[in-house]
Amino acid sequence: MHDHAHAHTPPLNNAQVNRAFIWGISLNLAFVATEFIAGFLTHSLALMADAGHNLSDVASLALSLLGFRLVKITSNPGYTYGYRKSTILISLFNAMLLLIVVGVIGYEAIRRFSQPYEVPGTPIAIVAGIGILINAFTAWLFFKDKEKDLNIKGAYLHLAADALVSLGTVLAGIMIIYTKWYWLDPLLSIIVMVVIVFGTWGLLRDSLRLSMDGVPKDIDLQEIRKKALALDGVKDIYHIHVWALSTTENALTAQVTIDPRLDAAGIEALKKALRHELEHLGIRHSTLETGFGS
Repeated sequence: MHDHAHAHTPPLNNAQVNRAFIWGISLNLAFVATEFIAGFLTHSLALMADAGHNLSDVASLALSLLGFRLVKITSNPGYTYGYRKSTILISLFNAMLLLIVVGVIGYEAIRRFSQPYEVPGTPIAIVAGIGILINAFTAWLFFKDKEKDLNIKGAYLHLAADALVSLGTVLAGIMIIYTKWYWLDPLLSIIVMVVIVFGTWGLLRDSLRLSMDGVPKDIDLQEIRKKALALDGVKDIYHIHVWALSTTENALTAQVTIDPRLDAAGIEALKKALRHELEHLGIRHSTLETGFGS
C-alpha cells in the first residue's frame, strides 16, 4: 500500500494515568482530613463544608480510576465489548456529581447572605492556600491528557475547580481579616459556582451524547465519506454508523460499494487502506460490508 509520514494518535499511557489518579486520590484525601480537622478546631463551618466538597472529588477520582481498570477486562459472551462503556457512564456520573456539588455550594452561599458566619480569616486563608497547591499540582498531572479521555477531563475539571474554590477562600479569608466583611465568603462562592458550571456543561453534554451512542464530537461523517471516496476502487459509502465504545475508542459500521473489477486480494487491500484512514480519523474498530457497483 502507500507510505505515510503522519502518525496515529498515541494511545493513553495507562501506567502514567493510573499514577496520576493514585497521586490525586492520596493527596486530596490527606487534604480532606487536614481541612476537616482545622475546621473542627476553629469552629469554621466553611472549612468543614469545603472538606465535604473535596471528599466528593476524592470519590469521583476513585470512580474514574475504577473505570480505567474495568476497561482492561477482556470481553466475554455476556459483554462482547468488555466493560469499555463503563468509562462513559462514570464520566456522566462525574459531571452530574459536579453539578450537584455546585447546587449545594449555591444554596449555602445564598443562605449565608442573610445569616453570615463570623469565621476566623487567618486559618481559613492558610488551609485554603495549602488546598491551592495540592489541587493545582494534581490538576497538572491530568492536564496533558485531558482532551484524550472524558474521565481524565472530568478529573482535571474537578481539581481545577477545587483550586479555584481554594483561591476564592484564600481571598475571602484575607479580606475578612482586615474588613470583617463576612458576606465576602458567600459572594466568592457564587462566582466560583458559575465558573464550575461553565466548565462542567461541556463534560455533561459530551457524556450524555456518548451514553446515547451519538456520534462523538470529534468525528465528522462527511470527512469519513470524503476520505473513503478518495480511495481508488471505492464507488460509494453509506449507512455509516459511528459510536463510542469507551471514552477513548470509537467504532464504525458502513456499507461500501466497490469497483466490480477488484478481485479478493484487491478487496482486502482496499479494506485495509480504508481502515488505515479511519484510524487517522479516530476510529480504531470498523466493520465494512462491501458490495459491487456498476
